Amino acid sequence: MTDHIMSAFNKELEDLGRKIAEMGGLAEKMLLDAMEALGDLNLDQAREVIAADPRLDVLQREIEDTAILTIARRQPMAVDLREIVAAIRVSGDLERVGDLAKNVAKRALKIAKEQRPQLPRAIIGIRHMNDMAAMMMKDVLDAYAQRDMALARSVWERDAELDALEDSVFRDLLTFMMEDARNITLCTHLLFCSKNIERIGDHATNIAETVVYLVSGETLPLERPKGSLSLKQDDVHSDSVK
Repeated sequence: MTDHIMSAFNKELEDLGRKIAEMGGLAEKMLLDAMEALGDLNLDQAREVIAADPRLDVLQREIEDTAILTIARRQPMAVDLREIVAAIRVSGDLERVGDLAKNVAKRALKIAKEQRPQLPRAIIGIRHMNDMAAMMMKDVLDAYAQRDMALARSVWERDAELDALEDSVFRDLLTFMMEDARNITLCTHLLFCSKNIERIGDHATNIAETVVYLVSGETLPLERPKGSLSLKQDDVHSDSVK
């Protein structure tokens, strides 16, 4: 490539990087704010999370458009092509993280409207799940920015811990429902919240796999570390709150 073409190509890659960073920051904030909205039954904060989601959608479309045009114009090879493919993959995962955080916020709105909005002790476990998922997101975005395979692998391995914690939350909520049938609706909402958070961990793991692919050109094993015997959300209908 000539110097002019190389300079234009580098600017396009930098643009992709900036948009990924913006998506990552927004997705992290949505995740944290959704948990606060759920824990405090803060309606305004829940609505703010929901209102933030369209920005993620716009950024993902912009990244895809830029990536496709860059491939068409530059016909990159090897690591340059992996850079672009990785940006497309990561943007897709971040968009889904935003959707899942939005679903938690929508559940918070529904719970707040219940006649008995007192949250059971399982909210402690859900908070713990959210803290773990948020740390996985932070670390995997750092791994992507720094091209750190070791950090990416540590996120990949931590997914099993989040799965195990989801099982614990499920058992707590089931016990709470058995103690009083009036808790069933509330606990059902919380079950969906815990599943959404578990799925956020899965998307962090996806990004970790993308980082390894980006840096080395290799893929991690198809079989991920297991920490849960429960069905993955891919195996059941996803939670999309109307």
